[in-house]
Amino acid sequence: MFGAGGKAGRAVISEAVNRGHDVTAVVRDPSKYEDLGVTVVAGDVCDASSVASLATGHDAAVNAAYDPQSAPADFFVGAAKAFLEGLPKAGVGRAVVIGMVSNLEVAPGLRMLDTPDFPEAYREFAQGHTAGLDTLRAAETELDWVVLTPPMVLDLAARTGTYRTGGDQLLAKEDGTSHLSYADLAVAIVDEIENPQHHRTRIAVAD
Repeated sequence: MFGAGGKAGRAVISEAVNRGHDVTAVVRDPSKYEDLGVTVVAGDVCDASSVASLATGHDAAVNAAYDPQSAPADFFVGAAKAFLEGLPKAGVGRAVVIGMVSNLEVAPGLRMLDTPDFPEAYREFAQGHTAGLDTLRAAETELDWVVLTPPMVLDLAARTGTYRTGGDQLLAKEDGTSHLSYADLAVAIVDEIENPQHHRTRIAVAD
């Protein structure tokens, strides 16, 4: 679990452990995350050698990491390339990556980040995340990856164990709202590890 210290990472760890899985939490500074309750190690999700070393012996890898000190495009492209190179070397066939709502379509052919009112302050981050997704999509790889993209509203609501999946379009209810809890995002992620349903693609998830 790369990026294990954040809200999404912690939720995935909790869900996986509750289902009986052994989890290795990968963070930049293990001393800050002794409360995770699993094996915690230092690693670099943008370094293929680090990814390969830490992933060896595992069935799957999850990436929820981000380094605010890095340029978004450098980070997300680097992480995608490191997974594409490092995981096959480690003998790990399945990867689940958390995506970003900004590159979902809000109308046919129109991504959220391309709408006129998209906040300029978030554009670089959104474009960087999109570059990482594009890197996965362009790769000729044996790695069975999937990007799960949650909606704009992610919160700490209680786990329901249910969620909906879609494609490249934002999943919204009849009233226009789109929501998911971190706990149910974790359910979707662990489900895709235990029983893969989507292969080398990106899907939207929401409640």
